[in-house]
Amino acid sequence: MLLRAATPRDALGVARVHVRSWQLAYRGLLPDDYLDQLTPANRARGYSFGARGAGHPATILALEGEEILGFVTTGPSQDPQNPGAGEVMALYVDPDHWGSGSGRALIAAGRERLCAIGFTAAILWVLDGNTNAERFYDADGWTRDGSRRIDRPWGSAVHELRYRRLLA
Repeated sequence: MLLRAATPRDALGVARVHVRSWQLAYRGLLPDDYLDQLTPANRARGYSFGARGAGHPATILALEGEEILGFVTTGPSQDPQNPGAGEVMALYVDPDHWGSGSGRALIAAGRERLCAIGFTAAILWVLDGNTNAERFYDADGWTRDGSRRIDRPWGSAVHELRYRRLLA
């Protein structure tokens, strides 16, 4: 498995992983009609890979040959309650590769990137009821801090739980 930074030409491949992950992991947690209408082409339009610097989100890919197994996006926290923290904004692995170690490699790479740009603590948000993700982050040393929010990515209400972790 190779880890490397995403570039604009990776957008459609990342979007395929993103959509497949949502459609399987969030089935029963988000409305089926919403999940069924997701398309990689629409999702890919929202990505802006290639920005450089600590103040911008960055996406790291896990690859096997040319196949994108998964990705992690990290950057400065977007949570107004956590200024100065880093954030894992997204971590998705293609369902065909769940349990392969790709997620563990990606979360480690995400933590390393946050440390390298100076963050000592990080947060992430997990969809409420996504027990697989909760177990994954618990095993990686993240802890729920009791905060909840309702987010509306792509127009669908999502109930989320906040996790945090020290990085250094």
